[in-house]
Amino acid sequence: MNRAPYRSWIEVSRSRIANNFQAVKALTAGAAEVVPVVKADAYRHGAVEVSRILEQGGASWLAVSNVEEGVALRRAGIGARILVMADFLPFEIQALREHHLTPVIHSLEHIADLDRLGSPIAYHLKIDSGMGRLGTLADPSQIAAAVSNAHNAMLEGLMTHFASAGDYTKPQTESQVENFNTVANRLAESGIHPRYQHMGSTIAVAYGRRDSWKNMVRVGHAIYGYVSPARGDQAPAQLLKVEPALSWKAAILAVKEVPTGTKIGYGGIYTTEQPMRIGIIAAGYADGIPHRLSNKGRLIAGGHFAPILGAVSMDLTTIDLAKAPNLKPGDAVTIIGTEGNATQNAQQLAKDAGSISYSVLCGISARVHRLYVD
Repeated sequence: MNRAPYRSWIEVSRSRIANNFQAVKALTAGAAEVVPVVKADAYRHGAVEVSRILEQGGASWLAVSNVEEGVALRRAGIGARILVMADFLPFEIQALREHHLTPVIHSLEHIADLDRLGSPIAYHLKIDSGMGRLGTLADPSQIAAAVSNAHNAMLEGLMTHFASAGDYTKPQTESQVENFNTVANRLAESGIHPRYQHMGSTIAVAYGRRDSWKNMVRVGHAIYGYVSPARGDQAPAQLLKVEPALSWKAAILAVKEVPTGTKIGYGGIYTTEQPMRIGIIAAGYADGIPHRLSNKGRLIAGGHFAPILGAVSMDLTTIDLAKAPNLKPGDAVTIIGTEGNATQNAQQLAKDAGSISYSVLCGISARVHRLYVD
């Protein structure tokens, strides 16, 4: 049996990260530059190591959420251009220049803030094209005036973010593309031609929404091996093939034989209907196993799916070992990954939890050890 080196740990495949990146590059070759998204600690795959892999694979840009994430990459020796997508707070402006970070601006006022730094700095301007989140709603004439009035802040890119790129049942994405193009064309009429224009992320790339690619795409989910399913009868075939780069395992702490009528875990929400062999796993919701998997999720034990019994608690999860009678304390079970003929990825785990794979991956706790494998 597979013996556990830690209570709970993830294994990240370097080769799959590299191969997924190359798959995106191959699909967009000649059309758009690829910006891998490594925010949120590279979706818990480890931003520094993932960024090194991507740089080695030819990535000249990376994208993070905030200044702190960008600074951490610079201090680790990452040399690629770093796009800070979720804006910055006033106390972080100096760090942008000091660490050679490229900010995304969401309001015209921030162009002036950057300009007051007193030395040249490039930025990308985000347009709210219909998502109703970050991004300016200013008229193109106002944007043109703010851009032209700046002497040190230089507009390098124009971008937006889609709200429902995978939903082919409604025209929201087409509307956002049209709104973005209207702004870009109006700016061009004013003599403003940003070097980069970008709208699309993983879904826009994977399903071939080429009108949204422009000359740059920001790809996160696909780098880690996932493409969310598209919705609607008119959805095209998925063009991008990637493989999950992360597997997640945990140790069995205890194995018990319990009689009929035993209540399992907090609240006693599961009661055994017959004698059972159960395993108590060294991972719970503090490690990232969704609490909503209580009494309905499953892990993989001994190459077979093992139902979760009772409530997922903070540090422990109980499973049915009926199909894995030889497992003992110290052996490993799989939360995400493959054992034998059984496979469970983050999308499947998320579906059982009524969540999304992004949340499952990003929810893996920092206390879960991280190992890198080929």
